[in-house]
Amino acid sequence: MSRSVLVTGGNRGIGLAVARAFADNGDRVAVTYRSGEPPEGLMGVRCDVTDPAQVDAAFKEIEEAHGDVEVLVANAGVTRDGLLVRMSEEDFDAVLETNLKGAFRVAKRATLKMMRARQGRIILISSAVALAGEVGQSNYAASKAGLVGFGRSLARELGARNITVNIVAPGLTATDMTASLPEERFQHIVNQVPLRRAAEPHEIAHAVQFLASPNASYITGAVLPVDGGVAMGH
Repeated sequence: MSRSVLVTGGNRGIGLAVARAFADNGDRVAVTYRSGEPPEGLMGVRCDVTDPAQVDAAFKEIEEAHGDVEVLVANAGVTRDGLLVRMSEEDFDAVLETNLKGAFRVAKRATLKMMRARQGRIILISSAVALAGEVGQSNYAASKAGLVGFGRSLARELGARNITVNIVAPGLTATDMTASLPEERFQHIVNQVPLRRAAEPHEIAHAVQFLASPNASYITGAVLPVDGGVAMGH
């Protein structure tokens, strides 16, 4: 049965792969994006998840077109890397504001309708960095680790309403963001991955689709690493 699906930050990279996977499955898919252009063939809504008013307006637009959101994938995220001694409070706050508080805003808005319907799926896109840490990414790691505690708390709050909340933790993935890394840096990261390669975006999308499917109806509060083994043991 076709569902109303929202993917935040869905006009490129992992978010776009997730959105296309749901669309290919026959779902009614909308994506939010802050910059760039909306993806062809999908409903695109410009929205900055750091602005509560824009989040509410985006949901209203999507609800009018596709109905209440039944599957939410909170994927929107930013990086502002730097060593702690050089990191400004602005850079630390900006990453948490988008990656963690942005997920809070969209999850809260989606949950209002999911609770009334007594069903729903929420998938938060975290990172292997949240589990293993990374030099120069203390703000990013903190924001993505926060999603684990946030998601597991929601899983306990919402489970009685048949709403599952799970977390996917991708590792290094072949996207425009990683393509901008210097070759030496990219290869250094790959060498730490047991499978010795980066993930393809569709591999992350498959994990998200599984957690949103009937096959995962008894899974909630889980952290699913899709990282080639880089964060195993954490």
